[in-house]
Amino acid sequence: MKRAECIKALYPEFADCLVVTIMGACAQELYDLGHRENFFYLQHAMGLASSIGLGLALSLPQTRTVVLDGDGSLLMNLGTLTTIARYRPANLIHIIFDNGSLLSTGGFVSHTASGVTNLAAIARGAGIPNVAEVSTVYDFMEAAAEAFDRRDLGVLVAKVEAVGPDHFGMDLKLPENAFRFERFIREKQK
Repeated sequence: MKRAECIKALYPEFADCLVVTIMGACAQELYDLGHRENFFYLQHAMGLASSIGLGLALSLPQTRTVVLDGDGSLLMNLGTLTTIARYRPANLIHIIFDNGSLLSTGGFVSHTASGVTNLAAIARGAGIPNVAEVSTVYDFMEAAAEAFDRRDLGVLVAKVEAVGPDHFGMDLKLPENAFRFERFIREKQK
């Protein structure tokens, strides 16, 4: 399955959520569907989407927060899973697209490609209460629907192909995105 298909299928669900993406292909694929002010594309900060998502979820417990992450980014910051499990924000859904590749930084093979490193098992071992691992669009949608219906922390590891968009380029730079995202949050709190 392709990450872009998964993101497109979930796009309507993102209307009332705060969405934080990792850099590169994931961010571009979401942006290409149509930017919304509640989207924060974490450009040039590989590994930190989950940490920022955790902070948002803890700070805004009435707002659903969704993190769109990748295997390479998560592997750079595995400790975030233990911290997420410790604080267990019920409004956080952490979706990890595992393509076995550092696609956005040159396409190098990640540790998950060998089949030895299993991110779902690591999430369970960290203490995440609801973890699903899927490899088809149907299973992805079913697991995502369960995560959105459940009011508890969840991690969804989606095994996807190592393919990205045919172009990169957003007409929205990180500082502008950050300011607009912050304004969205402030307005929502009023």
